[in-house]
Amino acid sequence: MWHDGGRKKCGGLGLAYAGLSIAAGDPGRGAVVFNGTCIACHGSDGSGSLPGVPDLNERTGLLSQDDTVLLKRMAEGFQSPGSPMAMPPRGGDPALTDADLKAVLSYMRKEFQRDE
Repeated sequence: MWHDGGRKKCGGLGLAYAGLSIAAGDPGRGAVVFNGTCIACHGSDGSGSLPGVPDLNERTGLLSQDDTVLLKRMAEGFQSPGSPMAMPPRGGDPALTDADLKAVLSYMRKEFQRDE
């Protein structure tokens, strides 16, 4: 990811956004946040692209937890037991709002959560 005149761009995806100014009701908001911030560690398929990053696709994994727990960890940062690295607060982007975190959690549940 690189900066260009106050806008963030995700290389290869061609995504550009200024402070995540997408309307709160836009269903693509969570996807934009994920692809602009979370994808670096969690990968495009949610399986985790770095050692120690949890697989979001596991049926009893991270996404099986309550929204309150996950949103707190997303906002404050969290290190999974046994993981060599921690997720930084707000995925390392302090500009992400609580609404952004809720949108990306909703997106991750839709895309990666396995109920069966």
